[in-house]
Amino acid sequence: MSHPAAPAPVSSAATAPAIAWPDPQREADFTTWLEGLARQHRLDAASLRPASADASFRRYFRIDAQPGAAFASSIIMDAPPAQEDCRPFVQVAGLMAAAGLNVPQVLAWDEARGFMLLSDLGRQTMLEVIDPQDAPASQPLYLQAVDALVTWQQASRPGVLPPYDAALLQRELALFPDWYLEKHRGLALTQAQRATLAQQFELIVARNLAAPSVYVHRDFMPRNLMMPLAGDTGHALGVLDFQDAVYGPITYDIASLMRDAFLSWDEDFVLDITVRYWQQARRAGLPVGDDFGEFYRSVEWMGLQRHLKVAGIFARLTLRDGKPKYLADTPRFIAYIRATAARYRELTPLLRLVDQVEGSQAAVGYAFGRV
Repeated sequence: MSHPAAPAPVSSAATAPAIAWPDPQREADFTTWLEGLARQHRLDAASLRPASADASFRRYFRIDAQPGAAFASSIIMDAPPAQEDCRPFVQVAGLMAAAGLNVPQVLAWDEARGFMLLSDLGRQTMLEVIDPQDAPASQPLYLQAVDALVTWQQASRPGVLPPYDAALLQRELALFPDWYLEKHRGLALTQAQRATLAQQFELIVARNLAAPSVYVHRDFMPRNLMMPLAGDTGHALGVLDFQDAVYGPITYDIASLMRDAFLSWDEDFVLDITVRYWQQARRAGLPVGDDFGEFYRSVEWMGLQRHLKVAGIFARLTLRDGKPKYLADTPRFIAYIRATAARYRELTPLLRLVDQVEGSQAAVGYAFGRV
């Protein structure tokens, strides 16, 4: 899982921060690659500057074009092959483009060295324009996100993307005890606590695998959705950070959208958008069932799996990768976990364990992680 940071506006290339290259050989390889690319795509090499970075080893640069080029600016991905495999990104970009989504076009790719030239979807994420205190004003953007999600899911075919199976779900859940509880919280889990988590994780995985499978973006949230550039046909939101896509529970992406890693909504708004997604998905023939209450419960269980996973990932990013900013959002995930566990009797053991660790009281009410 990765979370690209929102690109910071740059007034001019001359004022942009310099790009640091810890590896001189990689810098030389990049310079050679860019020189050939600049001629072919009419790029202004002097305008190269940082665009964003994310939770992985990937970096992104923005580069302007010379007059008369096909694009005003482009994005360059720097993805060291030893740490990053770009093939899934290219595959999923092709699937999404074929489905009709607004995704970056792969204009050039040096697979051996991990450099890629992409079309630029803009500088502003959906997250940057949302007012977290004004749900009604945010509804139109969320409905655009629902449009994109339903379009993506309608293109689903088995056997194309890796399965989101029990083994993968269990590996993700293990991040919570391994990184959040033990390494971050410093908790030495007892045999009884390990048994509790194992039983609860088996229950969560079984519930989630009961949902029908479709294409899953796996990080579908406002931070990874781009506001359309002026003049874009149809003004569709751009979609980023899709390289971890899988074939799995239809509940995952709507849970990701409405139980966000970086902002929280009260349940009335979560319900409003989720039911609108459910209605639109039903009309599109997607397997969401005829009972919204049952579907919503499935979304909650899927969201719980994601929140446990992300709490572990954010701890790992801090402790292993030296990226502490993500851990600041951990209280949001603990609040999500407690709110969901409090609603289902089967999850009482998980709630008690989390309360012991966090020193908190049993969750009350139906808040969705507002912190």
